[in-house]
Amino acid sequence: MNIQIWVSQITQFFRHLISANSRIGLLSIFLSLCLLFLSGCQGTVKQENGVIHLTLWQGINPPANRDVFEKLVAKFNQTHADVQIESIYAEGLPKILTAVVGNVPPDILLFYPQTTGQLVELGAVRPLDDWLDKLPEKSQIVPSLFEEMQLDGHIWSVPLYTANMGVFYRPRLFEEAGITEIPKTWEELRQVAKKLTIDRNGDKRPEQYGILLPLGKGEWTVFSWLPFLWGAGGEIVTNKQPNLTSQAAVTALQFWQDLIKDGSAMLSSPERGYEEDAFVGGRVAMQITGPWTYIMKSNIDYQAFPIPSNIKSATAIAGSNFYVMKTQPAREEAALKFLEYVLSEEFQTEWSIGTGFLPVNIKAAQSKAYQQFIHKQPVLKVFLEQMSVAQTRPIISQYNRLSDSLGRAIESSLLGESVQQALQTSQKRLELIWVEK
Repeated sequence: MNIQIWVSQITQFFRHLISANSRIGLLSIFLSLCLLFLSGCQGTVKQENGVIHLTLWQGINPPANRDVFEKLVAKFNQTHADVQIESIYAEGLPKILTAVVGNVPPDILLFYPQTTGQLVELGAVRPLDDWLDKLPEKSQIVPSLFEEMQLDGHIWSVPLYTANMGVFYRPRLFEEAGITEIPKTWEELRQVAKKLTIDRNGDKRPEQYGILLPLGKGEWTVFSWLPFLWGAGGEIVTNKQPNLTSQAAVTALQFWQDLIKDGSAMLSSPERGYEEDAFVGGRVAMQITGPWTYIMKSNIDYQAFPIPSNIKSATAIAGSNFYVMKTQPAREEAALKFLEYVLSEEFQTEWSIGTGFLPVNIKAAQSKAYQQFIHKQPVLKVFLEQMSVAQTRPIISQYNRLSDSLGRAIESSLLGESVQQALQTSQKRLELIWVEK
């Protein structure tokens, strides 16, 4: 590898690590540099007897879902004599970026769509427009997912699965509180949360709270709050500029703070807003999460309802997408065969029934097998119906910086700081490092 190119890539690599706020120790940085130096001149050719062997990196969790995926990969390998996929469990953006700049990327990558901007900026992935335009399955992809697939006029990824945020609740606790209708607006949600908050011994520390709110500055907190911002008519990027101080942002964050002031919201442990122990144990009656939740595998009573609306109804899409990494033309074409398989009705039906995620293929969602499945799991209908109002988080290269600043504002306000002050502080911090693309 040309040393000037290598140095340039290293510089860009560390810039991305900083923008992603990765907590990487000196040892891991040293090991990453060793990997880059030792592998910088290596190619990715792996072909035997006319069979192209491809590597696929994925971080699918929990292990039960990974098992479903591995079985589907095995089915592909059995039916494709010319292409064989090796699925490897690999987590973490730093590892991915290290492999990219070291010229040893996988052939196929499964990762969160919010990394698209960084991968495109590094020139690591090939656009999929020409291929997808010729694919019959394109017309079967759920329309709301295209926003997460495209950036700057090109399609860069295709989804493995989709889902969105809703509110899980305990019907028994609703019944005990005399609540007969689910809340449809923010104000109704606030009143229901009050009724569900119970201090049984009078010590001013409720044994049961109305709702759990995620404490922390991480992505889960931002992800959980964005449906409320969108429901208030707001956006976090306007005209390519960060916009954390809009009236909609103030309104949405003030609503969360009001739930805290009412005493009807329980804060999660720091950066643990996705944990469900309090809900399963009956210490909270409502929790913001999606159909991937362990709640659906528990023995407790549960149901779900859409995110209540303010100006409009909205929710946030949760998904993971496949990228074809830039390697060699023959390998890229072989990788596209696997992506075609992923988008198929057959794959999507089996994957969705096995994991609980929603199909990205409309025919799969309408299939007899999947309809029988959701008849047994009617809570999934809530999330299927919400897809029509689901929105995607930005996939721009600076999303990590944006999310970090927004997360800090949400955390500060939940801990008592003025909503306006928290958002203004984060906006100013973001403007210092924001570079318009």
